[in-house]
Amino acid sequence: MIIKRQAYNLVCKKLQKNKVILLYGPRRVGKTTLLEEVIGNLKNREKIKFVNGEILNIQKDLSSQSIVKLKEFIGDASLLIIDEAQKIPNIGLNLKIIVDHIHGIKIIASGSASFALSQKVGEPLTGRKKTVYLYPVSAKELINTKDRMYYKEIRDSHIIFGGYPELFKLNTKERKQEYLQELLDSYLLRDILEIERVKNPKKIRDLLALLAFQIGKEVSLSELSNNLDLHIDTIYRYLDLLEKSFIIVNIRGFSRNLRKEIIKTSRYYFYDNGVRNALINNFNSFDLRNDVGELWENFIVMERLKKQAYTPIFANNYFWRTYDQKEIDFVEERDGKLFGYEIKWGDKKYKEPKLWKQTYENAEFKIINQENYLEFIL
Repeated sequence: MIIKRQAYNLVCKKLQKNKVILLYGPRRVGKTTLLEEVIGNLKNREKIKFVNGEILNIQKDLSSQSIVKLKEFIGDASLLIIDEAQKIPNIGLNLKIIVDHIHGIKIIASGSASFALSQKVGEPLTGRKKTVYLYPVSAKELINTKDRMYYKEIRDSHIIFGGYPELFKLNTKERKQEYLQELLDSYLLRDILEIERVKNPKKIRDLLALLAFQIGKEVSLSELSNNLDLHIDTIYRYLDLLEKSFIIVNIRGFSRNLRKEIIKTSRYYFYDNGVRNALINNFNSFDLRNDVGELWENFIVMERLKKQAYTPIFANNYFWRTYDQKEIDFVEERDGKLFGYEIKWGDKKYKEPKLWKQTYENAEFKIINQENYLEFIL
C-alpha cells in the first residue's frame, strides 16, 4: 500500500528558489520515499540532483566550502536533494554558500536526528530555510489513502503497533513485533549512541522504559535520577537528546494566573505507540492490558500534533493541573485563546473543572473520546 503522506504537499508548497527545505523525522519514517515521490513528480519540470550524505565522496564534495567546487558538483541542476544531510561536515555553511551564490537553486536536505542536523545548519541558514517534519503515518493519511471504513477496521492495530510505514506491509503480529524491536535497537537510538557517544546506552533504554509507564503523568527528574542512579543533570541531558531525536515529546504545564497551578513539571509522550510498546514488550490487545487509557492519550496527543504540523495550526501546547488534583490533559493556546481537551477512552462522564472556567473565562473545554476523536485529529 502506497500511503499518501501529508508532508509531501508541505514540501512542494515550501519549495522556493534560493531557500533550503529541512526535512526532519525519525529513521525509517519514510523520508527517502517522500523524496523519491518529489523527484518523480518534479523530474519533468526540474533538473534534479539527488545524493546521499552517507557516501564519502558526497561528503567530500559538499563540505569543501569552495564555491567553485560546489558549482561544479551541482552542475546544471535546479533542484539539489540531499538525503542524510547530517552526515556531511559543515553542511550548514556549505548550503549557505550554495543558496547565496547559485541563482535560482532549490534545496531539500533531510536528516534523521534534528539535534545532529540543526546544530550544523541552524545558524548559517538563518533566513534561508524552511522546516518540514515527517511523523509516523497518521490516521488522516490512512483515511486519505483508503477510507474511514478501512481505518475503523485497523484503528486498534494502529494504536498498538504505531505508524511506521513498513508495518503496513506486514500481516502478522509476530512480524510487526519483530520489526519494532529491530527498529528500536538498530535505528532509533543509533544517532544518540553514535553522535553523542553516550557511555551507558542501557541507561537510555531504562529511562525510556520508565517514561513508558508514565504516559499522562507528571515526570519527576529527581525520581528518575534515583531510580536509574544517574545525576539529575544527566537525566536532563538524556531527555533532551531523546526529544531531539524524535522518540519522545515534552509537554509542559500551563499557568497564567494561579499560584496553585503546576508549571515546573513535564509530561512525556512517545512519537509512536509501537515504539513505546516495544520498550515494555507489550503488544497485547486492549482487552488484555491495563494501560488502554495511556495508549489512547498518547495516540490522541500525537495525532493532534501531526494535525498541527501538517495543516498547519500554530499553537502552544500544555497540560493543566493544580496541586489539588484539578487537571486537563491537553491545552492549546492559539489565536489568543485557550482550548482545553480532556482525553477519555471510556464513556465515563467528566465535567469541566470549575476552577478552569473561573480562572480563564473565555477558554473552551471539550472531552475527546471514541465518539468524536476523528473530528479532533482530522
